[in-house]
Order: sequence, then C-alpha cells, then structure tokens
Amino acid sequence: MYINGEWLTGRPEFPVTNPATGEIIGQVPDCTDQDIEAALSAADFAFRDWRKTTAYERSQLLYRAWELMLRQKRQLAELMTREQGKPLKASLNEVQYGADFLLWFAEEAKRMYGQAIPSARENQRFLVQKAPVGVVGAITPWNYPISMITRKLAPALAAGCTVILKPAESTPLCAKAMMEIFAEAGFPPGVINLLTVQNPARVGEAFCTDPRIRKLTFTGSTPVGKELNALAAANIKRVSMELGGHAPAIVFPDADPVHAAKGLSLVKFLNTGQACISPNRIFVHEDHLEPFIRELTNRASRLVAGNGMSEGTGVGPLINELAIQKVDSQVKDAVSRGAKIETGGERLMERGLSDGYFYAPTVLSGITPAMKIYREETFGPVAPVITYRSEDDVIAMANDTDYGLAAYIYSNNLATAMRAFEALDFGIIGINDINPTSAAAPFGGMKNSGLGREGAQEGIEEYLETKLGGFAI
Repeated sequence: MYINGEWLTGRPEFPVTNPATGEIIGQVPDCTDQDIEAALSAADFAFRDWRKTTAYERSQLLYRAWELMLRQKRQLAELMTREQGKPLKASLNEVQYGADFLLWFAEEAKRMYGQAIPSARENQRFLVQKAPVGVVGAITPWNYPISMITRKLAPALAAGCTVILKPAESTPLCAKAMMEIFAEAGFPPGVINLLTVQNPARVGEAFCTDPRIRKLTFTGSTPVGKELNALAAANIKRVSMELGGHAPAIVFPDADPVHAAKGLSLVKFLNTGQACISPNRIFVHEDHLEPFIRELTNRASRLVAGNGMSEGTGVGPLINELAIQKVDSQVKDAVSRGAKIETGGERLMERGLSDGYFYAPTVLSGITPAMKIYREETFGPVAPVITYRSEDDVIAMANDTDYGLAAYIYSNNLATAMRAFEALDFGIIGINDINPTSAAAPFGGMKNSGLGREGAQEGIEEYLETKLGGFAI
C-alpha cells in the first residue's frame, strides 16, 4: 500500500494469481481499519496545499507521468497480461490508451475556465470560478486494470483533488505499478494513495460515509454500484458511476453482413468478452442471417485460446471460476430453450488450459427473449444472434433493457444510421465503428449503466465545483 508518500508493509497479505495458469504471481497487503484512516487523513491534509497549486504545476506532473508510463509500456503490458490474462497485444493497446488520459488531462488542467456574467445592477459583478471538489475515493475494476486508473485519477489530479485508489482485488499489482509511476513523477505525499484489500466492503463504506471524502468514482457491476450510490446519497456525496452494459449491435439490411460479422467478432471477443461495452445482443435481419452466421462462426472458431504471453493467442482466460460458471450457465440455458451452438459452447481443458479459466469463443443462433442471455450481461466470449424483420422492431428490441451504455450500428444508409443513432437509448453508439472510445470523447451510460461521463471536457467537470462570486462595487 502507498499512503502519504510511503510504501507500507508488515500487514497480512493476500495472493494474486495468473488466471491463465493459476500460479501465484505476487502478494499484496490486506489493509486494516487503521490504514483506511491513515489514507483518509493523508489525502485530506494534502488537499489543503494541493488545491493551491497552479494548473500549470499539476499539468507538468501529469506530463511527467505520461512520459514515464510510455517509457515503461512493455513492462506494464507484460504485468497486465500475467495478472489479468488478456493477450499481450491487447495489454500494449490498453497501456497506450491509459497513457492518453494522462496527456489529455495534462492539457485540460489549463482549461478550467470560469466566466463573468452581466448583472442587472450597475454596481454588481458576477464571477464564476471552478474549484476542486475535494478528496476523491476511486474504485477501479479488474477488466481494464490500468486504463481505468488513469481515466479516473488524471482528471481528479488535474482539477486539484487528492485521491485514494482502491483497485480490484484481482489486479492490485497493476495499481502498484501505476503508483510507482506517479511517485517517480513527483506528486507530493498524500496527493495519491493506494489501498489494497481482499474484502473491499470496508473501503467502499468508508468512501461513502466519511465526511472527508467528497466524491466517489466507481467502475464495476450495477448491483454494487447501486449499493454504493445509495450509501453515498445518504451522505450527500458527488458520485460518478460507470456500471454494467448489455449492448445491442444492429446489422441493417443495407449493410454488408460479412463486413459486419468481421467487425463484431473483433469487439465481441476483445478481452474475452469481459468489457462493459461488449456487444451482448447481435440483431441481424433475417435475409442476411446465413452469411453473417457463417462469417462470425468462421472467425470465432479460428481464435486461439491460451496464455496471453504466448505468440498467436487470440483470446485469454476469464478472470475466475465464477465467471466461467456464469457464462456456461447462460449457454446451457439458451440451448435448453432452443438455441443452437454454431461453435464453442464449452470450457477448454486441453492443450495445457486446464489450470486456467478458459471458455471457447462461442456463437449462438436462435436466441429468443425467453433466454437468460437475452436479458443478462454475459461478460464472456459468447455472441448471441437474434433475427428481426423491421427497423421499428429492432429498435424496440435493442432498447428493451435496463442498461444504456453502448450500442453498435452497421448501415450504409445515412438516413437509417441517423434514425437509429437518435432512437437508441445508449450513451455511446458506434456507427460502422467498433471502437467509439477515446480520451478526447465522453464515456458513460444511461439508465442502469451509470451516472456522469469520463474522458473529454466532461471528465474534468466531474471533479469540479462551481463557485459564484457576487461583487458589489
């Protein structure tokens, strides 16, 4: 753990394992209640001076962290692959994406503009100023264990907030590596703090109830997000929530089904399907079903599952045994209700995979609303295909979910694409685009997929208060 500029040891530890092999790759401290209090005190005390620093000082430190992160890109990616399981190429892409947030918010730090507002009174002037919200409690997930740290910490630090980070218990080593970068970059003691914990409930409760924490930012499951949001609301905390998704992908009749299958196979099996923006319901017009299924099945069946450090690996392991069980139960439920397995549909145990959590890339056809996979987020390498007849029907089916994070459209007709873009109740929509994300673009969802936005200009606003000064002269 890293508190007030010091690395703390001498606590009980818990192991960190490689999901591809089951081997223990490290040990991290399991924080005590005293450690939580120490982090809260350090961040609160450091905020008094950190908020007074200039935007240019904060920007320079973020630039320095960006440089260090890029210099260590390969080492960070290899650590991520060992700890989280994704193929090394995907880890390298994530480190770059994570570094982008440091660069973007190093620049945004200098653009926290206020304004002057005309008054109806001759002797009055209104000035609006932006001020940091205060100490931030940040909770990050295991599926993107580095980029989710920078997506939260970079805007918070740029705004002048201090931060306590609680990473996922499955991937604390990536968080430790990032703390080392921030420390080397020169951030003052107490500005950034790291708590590692095996049972995260105690830290989450402290973030939501302690008056020194003024803002909670959380990425994780919707059920946990709802609990934290309720607790934070009772204590009038600012919150940002990036929660689950159940993304639809619509292949319209005017689209090339083979081209759509190629793109959706790339995004569906990215990170073994363990992404909140992963397409979970793929709607294909009944006239194009056959060529679409053929291409998607062909691509899924060619993906090689294995250790992410091995050359040629196309899909890594799931994070743990519970994830395997959830995916398998959804597949079995769908098959029992009439779905057809086009490829996959089983846990992989051969070719040295028995010690990890591997599930075959799977394509299911014949999906209906009666199946669990139609309603529940999968978070695994399963592509369920659903047919439709009319544009109105498919828009209604796509919106028929409590989630509202991401959606995808394939269409070669501008009018069709625009109608769908405006009709879909989702915060992020890719139109012939499987990667509608960037540090420069707002990321976030509607409905049960969350509150607030990360990245872009909106990202720093989440960590700022608006102060009005009325001057009588």
